[in-house]
Amino acid sequence: MVRLELDQVVMRRMKEDDIEAVKALIKEGCEGTENRLILHILTRPLCLFILAVFSSILRCLVHSFILALAIPVFLLIVFLKITMPRSTGVLGSSRPSWDYVGSSYRGTQDETLQNPYCRISGKTPVTKRPRRRIGPKEKDKEMSTETITPEREQAAGQVWVADCESDIIGCIFRESENRAGIGRICRCVTGSWYRREGLGRLLVQSLEQRERESGAHRVYAHVPYPSKVGEVFFRKLGYRQYGEGSDEEDDEEMKLETPERGFLGYPLTKVFFKDL
Repeated sequence: MVRLELDQVVMRRMKEDDIEAVKALIKEGCEGTENRLILHILTRPLCLFILAVFSSILRCLVHSFILALAIPVFLLIVFLKITMPRSTGVLGSSRPSWDYVGSSYRGTQDETLQNPYCRISGKTPVTKRPRRRIGPKEKDKEMSTETITPEREQAAGQVWVADCESDIIGCIFRESENRAGIGRICRCVTGSWYRREGLGRLLVQSLEQRERESGAHRVYAHVPYPSKVGEVFFRKLGYRQYGEGSDEEDDEEMKLETPERGFLGYPLTKVFFKDL
């Protein structure tokens, strides 16, 4: 665990040369999430019943009880691995994959989120160290030659990274605006060395402030179904789970936000929301 001074964190838009670092951070943060979701589906009553039926049929064809039991489970796990949304991640997302290149920031001046800790402490973040030099071969490899149209950039959404002395220690993903006045957080990840330091809370609350200033009145976040950590995290930040309130039945807008569903229609995510 590393002691983190939050007033030294700069939250800025992801640039194209940050993509690999962000992907590595996402991979680290999402480790085990997919397996937990698969286990969640495999242990549902209807799924267990279907597996038992197939095992009974195979028992008549295969003279091994263990094989008859293992083959349906193995095939279902392979099926779920192939069909499960790749973007479920830490908070879930409605899209099958994220357009990292399209969501990269291309401005010359960094676009940043407000850091309230800087205002409280009166300090300014330490000046960034120069990025390492990139050789011609590496540059050709890292920088994409894809054409980025305004339409693609708008549809790709935004990625904000927590930068501390040129080290990317966290990130938060915001999906593109599909409904007016609605923001949607789909991923929030912090580096393993910087957890329980308030970084995740800082990322979410700073993005909420930006959404509030831009006119949004509600923010949604999807949490993978078996993730108790994500659920507790958002509840502490004032989010409520969809389905817990009695006043939600008359809210037509909220009915448009549905959880992701997987095999046999079982939900993969829980929907949380917060009115700004």
